[in-house]
Amino acid sequence: MFALPIFLGNVFQQLYNTMDSLIVGKFIDSDALAAVSSSGTLIFLLVGFFNGIAMGAGVVISKYFGAKDYDEMQDAIHTDIAFGIVAGMILTVVGVIFTPQILVWMNTPKSVLPNSIVYFRTYFYGAIFVVLYNIFVGILQAVGDSRHPLYYLIFSSFVNVALDILFVAKLKLGVGSAALATVISQALSAILCFIRLIRYDTVYKVHPSKIRFHKIMLGKIISLGLPSGVQNSIIAFANVIVQTNINAFEKNAVAGCGAYSKIEGFAFLPITCFSMALTTFVGQNIGAKKYDRVKKGARFGIICSIILAEVVGVIIFTLAPHLIALFNSEPEVIAFGTRQAKTEALFYFLLAFSHCIAGIMRGAGKATVPMFTMLLTWCGIRITYISIMVKIIPEIGVIFWAYPLTWSLSSIIFLIYFLKADWIHNFERQEQKSLARN
Repeated sequence: MFALPIFLGNVFQQLYNTMDSLIVGKFIDSDALAAVSSSGTLIFLLVGFFNGIAMGAGVVISKYFGAKDYDEMQDAIHTDIAFGIVAGMILTVVGVIFTPQILVWMNTPKSVLPNSIVYFRTYFYGAIFVVLYNIFVGILQAVGDSRHPLYYLIFSSFVNVALDILFVAKLKLGVGSAALATVISQALSAILCFIRLIRYDTVYKVHPSKIRFHKIMLGKIISLGLPSGVQNSIIAFANVIVQTNINAFEKNAVAGCGAYSKIEGFAFLPITCFSMALTTFVGQNIGAKKYDRVKKGARFGIICSIILAEVVGVIIFTLAPHLIALFNSEPEVIAFGTRQAKTEALFYFLLAFSHCIAGIMRGAGKATVPMFTMLLTWCGIRITYISIMVKIIPEIGVIFWAYPLTWSLSSIIFLIYFLKADWIHNFERQEQKSLARN
């Protein structure tokens, strides 16, 4: 029940991200589609680290909430928001200044580069709203409220689609206006979440005058969030390497693979929602010392996520040509996107398993385990494989296989660890020792 609103919220999030590409692809051209559709990789590279730190804050908040230690929870919440404000400012400066150079390093095709620079710079002017939205949603979800973020996201999704149609289709303002529509809708979501946090008299109410860094709490948040932030950055960096290799092919490959990435986002919905729900569920129940619920919830979440992800994978595998054609009707664009879908879609269950284990580990305060696993498989092995194989076989299909191969390796490592490491029993032993000392 907690995961369902997160799932629906992610659906709307993905829908309005996809609408950017759909409208741009239909009303501008394939160069603009390539610029917008390939945006996720670079955005995640720059935003992912700070979102990972926010995950650590969510774990801290959920544990204090579960233990009913509301004073410490208040310090964690206000420190989290202070961090978000600073992170958003840093991200804006870095994104606006360095985007052109990063796009050049990524071998962005010359015909696509001008649109890409305009799109990304416009997006990063509003980066603070993106960061703060994720901070506010993380706070609400950490205390078990996944419904209100859903309501706000639905509203902002409709605003984004309406603005996309107005700016791009009607006023013909170009690719930058699609990014502007996203920034405005993200700002609305962040503002609505903030109003919810400051207006209602709850144990997690935010007091603007108390927003500042609490040194000890900041240390706890960073110690738990840094591994998740590094993990996000590792995954993003590896994906940038993949995107760079795709960019070395023609612009139709960039457009086709970018269109597929938007479709693939829907496969991530059951994966993301259960991973996030498991992190909160495990954190709250460990805080409340309800270890049997942790075990039952972990098993159930993994099974649900795997089944739903594979159902989506089968649908994408079957309907891939028709789905890619929604973005662009050029045969070569459809061919590239379909080929990537046919290669990866049936392996989504492996991705779901890896993310769920990572979510469970984060909730248990053991975020270094998924960090090192991702570092080894999704970064080290993936980059090594692509760097070697593309030189031996200079064909884009080699790049597509990097994902199923590394998903398989991470799943094997997580499975071995999950079966052997009795970490729940360790929590129980620690509690027994603490009671004995008292």
